[in-house]
This record gives sequence, structure tokens and C-alpha cells, in this order.
Amino acid sequence: MSHNSFGHLFRVTTWGESHGPAIGAVIDGCPPRIPLTEADIQPFLDRRRPGQSRFTTQRQEPDQVRILSGVYTETDGIQYTTGTPIGLEITNVDQRSKDYSAIGNQFRPGHADFTYDAKYGIRDPRGGGRSSARETAMRVAAGAVARRIIPGVTIRGALVQIGPHRIDRNRWDWAEVDNNPFFCPDAGSVDLFTTYLDGIRKAGSSIGAVIEIVAEGVPPGLGAPIYGKLDGDLAAAMMSINAVKGVEIGAGFGAAELTGEENADEIRLGNDGAPYFRSNHAGGILGGISTGQPVVARFAVKPTSSILTTRQSIDRFGNEIDIMTKGRHDPCVGIRAVPVGEAMMACVIADHFLRHRGQVG
Repeated sequence: MSHNSFGHLFRVTTWGESHGPAIGAVIDGCPPRIPLTEADIQPFLDRRRPGQSRFTTQRQEPDQVRILSGVYTETDGIQYTTGTPIGLEITNVDQRSKDYSAIGNQFRPGHADFTYDAKYGIRDPRGGGRSSARETAMRVAAGAVARRIIPGVTIRGALVQIGPHRIDRNRWDWAEVDNNPFFCPDAGSVDLFTTYLDGIRKAGSSIGAVIEIVAEGVPPGLGAPIYGKLDGDLAAAMMSINAVKGVEIGAGFGAAELTGEENADEIRLGNDGAPYFRSNHAGGILGGISTGQPVVARFAVKPTSSILTTRQSIDRFGNEIDIMTKGRHDPCVGIRAVPVGEAMMACVIADHFLRHRGQVG
């Protein structure tokens, strides 16, 4: 199975399966002499960790990360990156592979079972194996390292929609994101989300969500025209997250409803003589290059395919079957996608920051 790496100068390779002994990542291209310890990475993993509320899978994984390589403690007592590959590892401790014993030869609708088997002739049914969202823990770890490369950039994410229910953007408060299990910036929507998702969970079903990621402090000039566009790489990065089926930058699909006058972000000069934009329909990117405004990306996550409702499918032997997926699953996998989206934004911006520095100094 190829294509387990992403990025150019800041390059991340992940490895491991959902029910294997461990998952890990190798980060290549991180500059030297950046202070880095496991304590710098762990808080981001803790935000993604499963089992923290009834609205996520109850699999209990501490997700304790270990740095295996690429760092050295100098005489000043500070542990720095050395510029060599950084190896990261998280041990899996709470696998229940027996939950999947009945579906080893069955294709679950909505999962990658059929396509993996069609391509490789073999698949790991235990939690999805390599296709499991468990892999995204290593993206979050890599994103924590990426954040240390891009000084002055703040990256935050929020859940803005569950099923048909959208937040009220007039009540957006970043401080609320860590005060509820949904990463929701609108305190007024939390009770609605709770009631709605409780009903979905008790029915043994699932629902999708929309996540918004905002990067502030991104300098102008990151990205390149045509084949090195910042928004192109962001779209690919977000689309690579498990269960993501749509990505938009700035106004995104909403731009189709705007006139040219409404969509164009007018530019003026501030009191300091620096240009500023009067709106941000472009999502902080024009012509594939950052404008200096906040970079805004949104992505849609489909409903978790593992549900207790019986669905029609086939098995590897060509038989039509009815299948129900048991086990511990997220009723809305989009909730834990918030820190993953933040991590992918961080990795892409760090990569483009290094590429920009390499080309123009």
C-alpha cells in the first residue's frame, strides 16, 4: 500500500492499523533547533482522544505519544529538534478485535471494505485497519510539531453543523469551543446538538457534520500559482481525512450565489499604510497565494458507516447478505475531526512556509 506520505519540505509519513500494536509517524524536513518535547504534542492528542463523552466511540485509548528520534537535549537542558527525521509512536491498548470477527468476509456499506479488497485482494476488517480514523491521531501529533515551525500563526477549529442543524454565527465565541463536547463555538446550539445527537445515538444510527478551520496570522505570499496553490494543497489535505466528502475555501460553494460586486474583497489602506481587505470571501487566498487575511477552510464529514441498522450488502464470495456492524463507534465522527482538521491546516501551512522561505529567502 503506497501513498502514506504528504507534504514536500515538511513531509509526514504515517504507519499502523487500528488494531495493530501501535500507530506512528515519521516527520521529515523539520528544521533544527526547535524546542520540542512530548509535552508539546500531548495536549493536541488529548483533544482528539476517544471516549471523552457519550457522543464519541467509547474505545479507551490514552494516546500517549513517544518521541523516538530527531531530538537532542543540549547543554542548556532544552530538548531541540536536530533536523533529522522525527519518529513518533502511540501504543494501542484497547483493541477489541472480536467485535469484527463476524464481518471478516463481508463488505460493510459505506466503508472501504470493498475497494480495499478490490485493489489489494486482502484487507484488515478489525476497525477498518489502515482505513480507520485511528490513523488520524498521528496527523494530530504531526500537526503539533508543524505549529512550532510557523511563529505567529494561530490555528483553531470548530464544529458548525450537525445534520441539518447549523450554529448561529452571530453568537460565535472561540472561548466556547473547549467548554462543550462538540467543539461548538455557539453556546446556544449545545443543548440542541445534545438532544439531537442523543436521539441519533440511541437509535444506533449516525449523522454527518461540517467543520470550520481558521488560521490567523498567516503571512502574505505562501503558496504558488497553478500547481502549488495553497488552497489546492489545503483541499487535498482536508479531503484526505477519513469520511470527508467535501471541502470549501472562504465563501466556497456560497460564492456561486454572490454577484461579482459582493464576492470581490475590496482593498484599502490602513492608518499605518498597510493594505487591508474589507471582507474575506476568498478565505485568505487569491491565485493560490495567501493574502495575509485569515485562511478559512470548511469540510463536510459523512455519517459514520458503522451503524446498528441492518443494511444490504455482499460478501467476498459473491453472496448477497444483510449486515449489521457491532462494536464501539462514533455516532458523529465529525466531532473528533476538529483537531484533525486543525492539524492538517498546520502541516500544510508549515510546508508552504518552508517552501516560501526556500524560494524567496
